[in-house]
Amino acid sequence: MAEEAKAAATPPAKKRKPAAKAKTGTAVAPVAERPKSPAEWAYERLVLYIRNFESQLDSSQEIAMGFAGSEAGVLQIEGLGYFDPDIVTFYGRDDDGVKTQLVQHVSQLSVILRAVPKVREEEPPRRIGFALNSGWVGGESGDGSA
Repeated sequence: MAEEAKAAATPPAKKRKPAAKAKTGTAVAPVAERPKSPAEWAYERLVLYIRNFESQLDSSQEIAMGFAGSEAGVLQIEGLGYFDPDIVTFYGRDDDGVKTQLVQHVSQLSVILRAVPKVREEEPPRRIGFALNSGWVGGESGDGSA
């Protein structure tokens, strides 16, 4: 009886028109996934490196990036991104707390990940690895204007 009530409450299935037949000699190519650019590949690999590096830090440390082959100092990483086809960007603060952004061509990509003391002792360490790949575009407000 319950099955009859359920069948009565279920609307009848809509009938579909038969699919149109393809003309002889024509074929529809499957939709291919967009190939990744060098910048996207670099970004995805950097995210993996950052996540792995952060997993090895203790509660008194946060991640920062040293500029390899440069005397520009250290960037406390707040995020990273890319601009297709070949630019990778790093956002954060320098040793003096000044907002800093590195824009780098993927062919020049060479960074050093560093463990540095937390900026604010009273707060838990900031981990950015989980936030990357989630649509974050930089800055504390998420719009790159921090």
